[in-house]
Amino acid sequence: MLRLSGVHVHYGHVHALRGIDLSVRVGEVVTLIGANGAGKSTLLMSLFGQPRISAGSIVFDGEDISRLSTHLIARRDISLVPEGRRVFPRMTVMENLRMGAAMADPENLEADLARMYALFPVLEERLEQRAGTLSGGEQQMLAIARGLMARPKLLLLDEPSLGLAPLYIKKIFRTLRSLNQDHGVTILLVEQNAHHALRVAHRAYVLQHGRIVMTGTGRDLLASAEVRAAYLEGGGQRTEV
Repeated sequence: MLRLSGVHVHYGHVHALRGIDLSVRVGEVVTLIGANGAGKSTLLMSLFGQPRISAGSIVFDGEDISRLSTHLIARRDISLVPEGRRVFPRMTVMENLRMGAAMADPENLEADLARMYALFPVLEERLEQRAGTLSGGEQQMLAIARGLMARPKLLLLDEPSLGLAPLYIKKIFRTLRSLNQDHGVTILLVEQNAHHALRVAHRAYVLQHGRIVMTGTGRDLLASAEVRAAYLEGGGQRTEV
């Protein structure tokens, strides 16, 4: 479904991504882990042309989207749930959900809303509440639901557990597993919480200083002594999901 080949990205003189090769197959959860500043968010944003790649190619669903404008890429059935949630705080929960469905077939609106209520029951209870008054965990649920309202072929998530309490981290990762296993959603997940991310991933990549330095199944990387020493030992939430 998605393939990055030899992708380089520069911010001025800063070489942020250095020859990235990465793929996501239909029906997979693929996780990208790495420390702050490794280039994880840059990689996700480069899929939308912000920033534009300086070399290599990005192919989605058989089409090279490397040089397309951002608004055209957004119409290619890709949804991004950005870091920090970024809901529309002055809009209600319902208005946020409708914004997510702006480019979807309006005939599917009611069915898609019902699907979001089943996935995130708390949102149905908060429909008329302003999004900015929700808790952090509720805002993250709303951000994911808003992304799903577009009926994407590929869902991109940037640090969905960032800043959340352990209870909400547990709920978010259970939901991601359900989205993939029960609803067939293909997911590319960028996450610092390596323990949870690798547990839900079919395959995973480790990014360091703009380069992929390791790849394998989620289970293999979870068991890797090198990965455990760098990303798992001595901290982080280990709540089972």
